[in-house]
Amino acid sequence: MTETARRRTVAKVAVHPVQAPPPAGDRRRRRLADQARAYGFLVGGLVCFALFSWYPAIRAVVIAFQKYTPGGEPEWVGTANFTRVFADPEFTAAWRNTLTFTLLALLIGFAIPFVLALVLNELRHAKAFFRVVVYLPVMIPPVVSALLWKWFYDPGTGLANEALRFLHLPTSNWSNGADTALVSLVIVATWANMGGTVLIYLAALQSIPGELYEAAELDGANLLQRVRHVTVPQTRFVILMLMLLQIIATMQVFTEPFVITGGGPENATVTVLYLIYKYAFLYNDFGGACALSVMLLVLLGAFSAVYLRLTRGEGESA
Repeated sequence: MTETARRRTVAKVAVHPVQAPPPAGDRRRRRLADQARAYGFLVGGLVCFALFSWYPAIRAVVIAFQKYTPGGEPEWVGTANFTRVFADPEFTAAWRNTLTFTLLALLIGFAIPFVLALVLNELRHAKAFFRVVVYLPVMIPPVVSALLWKWFYDPGTGLANEALRFLHLPTSNWSNGADTALVSLVIVATWANMGGTVLIYLAALQSIPGELYEAAELDGANLLQRVRHVTVPQTRFVILMLMLLQIIATMQVFTEPFVITGGGPENATVTVLYLIYKYAFLYNDFGGACALSVMLLVLLGAFSAVYLRLTRGEGESA
């Protein structure tokens, strides 16, 4: 090293001396402060969950076994609330409508998003625009969406029947007919919620290696064969997860029957969640409402357990 270079090195060291590491006590205090802040945020989240999620759920289970009126003294009645709810004619109708709605939602609202995702995945131009168009209904508030469809289904001046008249086709009662009301609500729920499902499917499709499709094409597979033997096997876990989540969501349907049909006509669209609302806020029977809630909780808890089990199994296999 020349004398000039040595002097420059000495000068740099003099101007920028090496910082000594902080004492061990300071590092310990800093680490404890970071942990205290992290636990502080965690406690805040746990308190919110306890107040607004866990406590209401536990309280509902307790009230399900009590005769309870706001401002009155609760009276323990055992399983009387469950017995009374079972004897209600609306109970059978509500569960039948809920299960039928769930089945129709799987048949209609499960296949359409998958097909749309396949179409979007094959697009070469304006793909971002069509993603926004498909996802747009999700951004509309559910009540606003239901009100729009209520006008759309109006048997007199609604857009649906106006379009049928323009095409010289027979009109329908849509949500006002006992035999068509439930299907009409399924269409509303499918339109309002399929955007997120389409994007999840699209992400799963784009993660499939292109070599698999190329190999299938070399083997002479057509489009349907490629979907059957490549797309479906590669996305089967996502399909199963979304199916379980859709079952859990559709069994809690409330907004559409509440806003569009009011549970009618002839109790054709009364669902379990809507019947819980009626027991609590129309009949002032909080014990019966909580008894119904516990039944729904047990059923949805079973589906949730299956979902968590499959998710954990996939994570372990990965």
